[in-house]
Amino acid sequence: MAERSPLALLPAIDLAGGRCVRLVHGDFSAETDYGDAVEVARAYVAAGAAGLHVVDLDAARTGEPANRAVVAEIISAVPLPVQLGGGLRDEAAIEAAIELGAARVVVGTAGVEHPELLAEMAARYPGRIVLGLDHRRGASGRSRREVAVRGWQEGSGIDLLDALDEVAELPLGAVLITDISADGTLSGPDLEGYRLALGDSALPILASGGVGTAAHLAALSALEEAGRVLTGVVVGKALLSGAISLQEAVAACAR
Repeated sequence: MAERSPLALLPAIDLAGGRCVRLVHGDFSAETDYGDAVEVARAYVAAGAAGLHVVDLDAARTGEPANRAVVAEIISAVPLPVQLGGGLRDEAAIEAAIELGAARVVVGTAGVEHPELLAEMAARYPGRIVLGLDHRRGASGRSRREVAVRGWQEGSGIDLLDALDEVAELPLGAVLITDISADGTLSGPDLEGYRLALGDSALPILASGGVGTAAHLAALSALEEAGRVLTGVVVGKALLSGAISLQEAVAACAR
């Protein structure tokens, strides 16, 4: 068997009020401030990151690009591809993000509620649009996983696998699947959910939510279903809190 590429590690920088923060379960009242976002980005570069995942949390909640100036500064400050998400709900917002210099943009709410917009943007920017499917799971590992919208504040009524089926033919760069139930908890990723997604979709899948240890990353790296593996993983709190170093994380992502 040919050697597989490492699981791509994307450190996350979530922005609120111009600062780098982390939430728990998407709850804005459970916020931890990790300091100057640009300095955090520079630190990840110095530690050897290959790319960054930046999210404007304020824009995700309100639709207004409140942190655009900080995003622009991060993109200018780091010689890395930046994947940008948060509040990109119409054509103008998506184009503005790309013009700002984002290598890829994550479309969440708009992609779920307006599939015609997602299809148009994916056709216009093939490989540069990432569909963000943020979901909450129930008590059972195989229970329904409902996709959430508007900064995780509302349910869409759409099941994760149904959402994947709807975009199967689009030229997306990837689908970013975030387990809200585990996000910010360091309690471990939704391995069964990602296994189901890999078996259901031929699109590249990025994992997000729950990573707290090198063992969690190794489990995601080793995950395989129907001959398919995850493309990458977004890690936020585990790196910011020091639960795992970037060097340890990169090593754990080796196949």
